[in-house]
Parts: sequence; C-alpha cells; structure tokens
Amino acid sequence: MKASFLKTIQIIVASVAITLRYCFLVFYLRISRTYTREYADNILRLWSSFLLRTVDATTEVKNPHNVSIKPGVPHIIMSNHRGHYDIPLIFVSLPGSIRMLTKKELFKIPIFGQAMKDAEFVSIDRHNHAQALKDLDEARKSMESGIVLWVAPEGTRSGSERLGKFKKGGFVLALQTGAVIIPVGIKGSEKILKLGTWDFQIDQKIEVNIGEPIEASRYNIEQKDTLMQDVLVTIKRLTGVGS
Repeated sequence: MKASFLKTIQIIVASVAITLRYCFLVFYLRISRTYTREYADNILRLWSSFLLRTVDATTEVKNPHNVSIKPGVPHIIMSNHRGHYDIPLIFVSLPGSIRMLTKKELFKIPIFGQAMKDAEFVSIDRHNHAQALKDLDEARKSMESGIVLWVAPEGTRSGSERLGKFKKGGFVLALQTGAVIIPVGIKGSEKILKLGTWDFQIDQKIEVNIGEPIEASRYNIEQKDTLMQDVLVTIKRLTGVGS
C-alpha cells in the first residue's frame, strides 16, 4: 500500500532522527573510549529494527539454522541487493558482528560517514583498482578480528528482481582468507522504496532466505569463476528468479 503524504513525511523524519541519534551515540562511545564491538552490534540492530518498523515491514527469515558463526573462522555474507532496506534487513536477520563492505562515497556523507567508520564499516574504492586492493586488505584484517563481512556481489542496488553482474573483489577476498560464504536471497525489499523516488510502500512482506554455507577453502584461485558461478546459482535459487 502506498504511503500517504503525511505517512511519507513521518517515515523520513523518523528515519533521519533515529539515524542521527545512533550516529552521535557511536561518536560518544569512541570519544569516551567506551566503544565495544558488541555494543555497536546492538546499536546497528536497534537502528535497523526501527527503520523497518517505520514502514511497517514484516520480515520472514527462512533457514536461519544455516548460519553458524564459528569463532576464528572468517565469514562473508553475500546477498543480492534490491533496494535501500536490504541493509537493515541483513542486520536483523543474521547473527554476528556484521559490517558492510561499502562504497567510499557513503563515507563522505556528513555525520553518517564518520559514524560508519567509527562502527568499523569497511570502505571500498570502486573506481581505483590499486586503492581497492588496499581496501580489500583492510577488509581481510577486519575479518581476522572477528567481523562478519557483508558483500553485495552486484556492487550496487539493482532496484528489481533481476540479479546484476557479479564483481570479483569479494570472491578474491573469500579465497584469500578461506572464508565461509553465507549466501542470502532477499525477496521483496525493492517494493518498499523504488530507487530514485520517495514513493514508500508500507506493510510489505519481505523474505530473507539463507542458503547452505559455501566454503571458499574448497576452491583455489584458478577456480574463482567457478566459485562465483556457484554463489550466483545459489542466490538465484534463493530469490526464485533468473539473472
């Protein structure tokens, strides 16, 4: 159901307000040197839950038993990326200290960008290959410290049910670290807010389908394309649509 003009204003104001509130909370934790990763995890999940409540979204998580975060083992979540609300959906649906591999442009947003940095999100430069390699090395270090990295292999929001072409960076990282890849298929998130508009659709039912883990350690670097194809086929099956 399309949100009324008044409801749209309420969603925007509430979303901005809660985002700023949690951004400043992260700043305070850093400044006061009381930051802990577990506290940041709670902040991210509370923020995500609130954003989903503002649009009255209902989330059904299928096969949550497929996720078992093992201490000392690198993990990468790989999902399709249909819309803006995929971010809160991932945070409320999966366990672990999840942080997103995020395009560097978002880190330039005042307040929000600094909060992401303080909360241990990882930047990736999609336009500078040399810098991207350095960024992936930082991502590897984050994973070694216990971060569960979330990568959208498409590289950007598709805005539709169809899957975009996968980027190689996340798969190279998975092979280098011997990570366990957790494939996830999100269905329906693009309906909440169509890309490029303020047309909110409230009371949407979203599915987050979690697939069987894929161990990158079973592949070598020469089999990168095979790994990409296996993950692609899995996410296509989880979303129920073609590429």
